[in-house]
Amino acid sequence: MAGVSPEMANDYRLVISIINYRTGELTWDCVRSVLADLGTRRDALVVVIDNASGDGSAEFLEQKFGELDGDAPVRLIRSATNSGFSGGHNLGLAAARADYYLILNSDAVLRPGFCDTILAATEGSRAGLFAPRIDYEDGEQQVSCFRLPSPFSEVIRGAMSGPVTRALRRWDVPLKMPPAPDQIGWASFACILLSGRMVQEIGPMDDGYFLYYEDTEYCLRARRAGWRVNYVPQAVAVHFCGGSGPVTELGAARKRLPAYFYASRTRFMRQAYGMAGPFLANIGWYLGRGFARARRLAGKRVPPANASEAKDIWTNFGHPLGESRKADA
Repeated sequence: MAGVSPEMANDYRLVISIINYRTGELTWDCVRSVLADLGTRRDALVVVIDNASGDGSAEFLEQKFGELDGDAPVRLIRSATNSGFSGGHNLGLAAARADYYLILNSDAVLRPGFCDTILAATEGSRAGLFAPRIDYEDGEQQVSCFRLPSPFSEVIRGAMSGPVTRALRRWDVPLKMPPAPDQIGWASFACILLSGRMVQEIGPMDDGYFLYYEDTEYCLRARRAGWRVNYVPQAVAVHFCGGSGPVTELGAARKRLPAYFYASRTRFMRQAYGMAGPFLANIGWYLGRGFARARRLAGKRVPPANASEAKDIWTNFGHPLGESRKADA
């Protein structure tokens, strides 16, 4: 995308990129919600990237797409490998030139009027990313805008303590919704609109990330290039959390997280804070755990960390810019 000449006419007003990885039914529900919202407009294209699912879901989707009207704006791309979140969506970004790209999780659906509303919010705006309101299935609003993770936020994450969070609240990652515009460091890529001009300027997503932190890095890169994130609460999507990834469920149970999660964390801390970033983040986490254990002095329970986290935070420390998928090899 970075090589596309800006004077060339774009193929579409909007390209919607959706990754399928063994979530055939969810992906089909997602696509149906997008097509219903697009209605009769033909300046949009839905691109579904199958990330080498190998479970029959690509064939299922191909069959479903074949049952649509012949002029339905849907395209299925089969990736030869499972290239993760960044790699998959980069195929979507490269599928066609567009004024705007909507990155959308397969475990999400659009509420009626979404596309018209979020595109209207781009008129006259100099923002490069447009973050909609994201709800849970029951209508409760999700936290979808955040401050950037930092060594200070790792103290909070390690401590899991109200007093520590309050003392370091200016570095606490989740933002109160709706967020103040100047506080948004990054927004969830479960559903987000990207400016085509911005994508041309800063390039595709960093496919050195397999999963997690790639959205954070992309927002950081955009902000460093002068693009900001706008919050558009009038456009609403529903995200069925956990439908396309295991980390949320594992984290809630305090089980061991995949190595690619920590490799992505290391990569981001290096890119955001320089060579010392991963070390400072790890020291911050250990300091937080020290605060957590100090709760015993007051007769309180020590909140458990994820299994093996004290060791796992050093994943890829010696080569922080190595690909995160290789950490699981």
